[in-house]
Amino acid sequence: MLHSRALPRFFLPPLLFLVACSLPPSRVKLPPSPASESRITQTGIGSWYGPGFHGKATASGVIYDQNDLTAAHQTLPLGTRVMVTNLDTGSSAEVTINDRGPFAKGRIIDLSYGAAKALGMIGPGTIPVRLEVLESSSKIQSIPTSLDYTLQLGSFSQLENAQQLHDKVKSSYADVSIVPLQAKDVTYYRVQLGTFSNRNAAGERARQLSQAGFPVIIMEK
Repeated sequence: MLHSRALPRFFLPPLLFLVACSLPPSRVKLPPSPASESRITQTGIGSWYGPGFHGKATASGVIYDQNDLTAAHQTLPLGTRVMVTNLDTGSSAEVTINDRGPFAKGRIIDLSYGAAKALGMIGPGTIPVRLEVLESSSKIQSIPTSLDYTLQLGSFSQLENAQQLHDKVKSSYADVSIVPLQAKDVTYYRVQLGTFSNRNAAGERARQLSQAGFPVIIMEK
């Protein structure tokens, strides 16, 4: 009898272990992994966008595929690779910034449907997230709070052509310059006008130039 009473005590820990392992995954929350001290980070609310934009061009020119692991950010350079972590569950996904947004106040990133699904965001719509910059085309010391814009009136492989447009525009607008861009074996000379702290101001000046007969593209500076 002494042995029969001792058996339940002996088998109790394995039983508890089996019960714990059988819990549904949705009820198990993992603590978020700490961010690397060497990486630039940002925390805030993340959201997602999908079907209504599927097949349309992003700010980078790439066609948006809602199933790709991509995202929209307000200021990070396009092409930047970012690790996004769901701070509620600890799950993470690597995404490429190829679009601009979100435009809703208080949100720091808009994830594609595919990325949102990987992070468990589809149901709640928004979640607290941490962004970690993994790789960027340009060296950044911090994530800027806003972008500057400029207006591009033309891009030429011949400096003489750029100079002609520059002189024509300068007769009416003072803040115009020629900005060279090295691309493989070719140098392009871009005629640009102004620096604007917000896109609305850039858009207003762009409309004025368009009415004057100049082709205009609003570009990030």
